Amino acid sequence: MSRIKTHVKKGDTVVVISGAHKGAQGTIKEVQPTKSRVIIEGVRMIKKTVRPSQQNQAGGIIEKEGPVHISNVKKV
Repeated sequence: MSRIKTHVKKGDTVVVISGAHKGAQGTIKEVQPTKSRVIIEGVRMIKKTVRPSQQNQAGGIIEKEGPVHISNVKKV
């Protein structure tokens, strides 16, 4: 299996250059090269409902970062 090359990596500081979150800046938490997506800290916060579990006794609604397409980000 060959490795997919990307212009950014985990820990890089990037700015979103297009889309709904244009102008937002943050550091990359995760790169998903097969899906061409990155997760940026503090950008594209989405609400997700979770069931109660051993780790999260209450369950409910949590906020987490959603993925952004890799072509919409640029290194700062």
